Amino acid sequence: MLTERHLEIFVALAEEGHFGDAAQRVGITQPPLSQALRRLEALLGVRLFDRERGVSLTEEGALLLPHARRALTALSELRETGAREQADGQRLRLGLPPELPPRTGASVAAAPVRAGVRGRVSVTTAPTATLLTDVSAGRLDLAVVRHPAVLHGLAAGPVTLLPTWLLTPEEMDEIPPGKLLPYAVRSRAEAPAAHDLFLDTLAGRGRRVETVVVSDERAGLALVAAGQAVLVTADETLTADGVTRRPTADPALPLRLRVVWDARRLAAADADEAAEALIDALAAARRPAGKGTR
Repeated sequence: MLTERHLEIFVALAEEGHFGDAAQRVGITQPPLSQALRRLEALLGVRLFDRERGVSLTEEGALLLPHARRALTALSELRETGAREQADGQRLRLGLPPELPPRTGASVAAAPVRAGVRGRVSVTTAPTATLLTDVSAGRLDLAVVRHPAVLHGLAAGPVTLLPTWLLTPEEMDEIPPGKLLPYAVRSRAEAPAAHDLFLDTLAGRGRRVETVVVSDERAGLALVAAGQAVLVTADETLTADGVTRRPTADPALPLRLRVVWDARRLAAADADEAAEALIDALAAARRPAGKGTR
């Protein structure tokens, strides 16, 4: 098996050019150094040094030396990172949905730190379905997800309703009667129950609902600006030339969110504080809808 010790001996001998000096550098005697070098050459299938005239690198050894140095550097960085993680305490792994407005997402991510929860916070952005799977599997500690959703036994905080805006082309009034633009939406697979509730709410008012699937809200905004679709967003800053923004009404279409976690895994006091901090940050994000803008 190729070990870090083999690489240390290889680099030391290449840089010292002498068996005795290399052995002293790595803290062993010369015989075990020579044995380790022979094992390394057998593992690699090449001669690394020419021993007939002193100790000099062969052509193969010169080619492999930079790789050995990089490998040792990577191993050293790995140990240093592990030591920092241990010193910093456990990392809190948080998941956020892409529909969460950037300002709200930043406030939510910072909430555990402001609440004095120890350790660092890592943030992952993924669709609701993925976030629920990752929390259940222990890959995430907490997540903000769209509501409703099948929780599969996960604990959840209260549902928070964020106001939304309807983005439409400026020339919407010029569209011929009977021609309705589709709603730009994300794939149903990302949050099936929330997706269905959105469409059911629209259809419940007797509206014919057509949709076009987009990868994200920026793609949806582009379709709106091009006069090809309308978009519902919770991001109050999302707009562009040629786009009108007004609060959703008749029906209101709030973005429904809640914090979820696995109570079996999150039993520590810090974890409870983190969950409460996220719930409070979401609640603070609720605000009255503003006036329509262009």
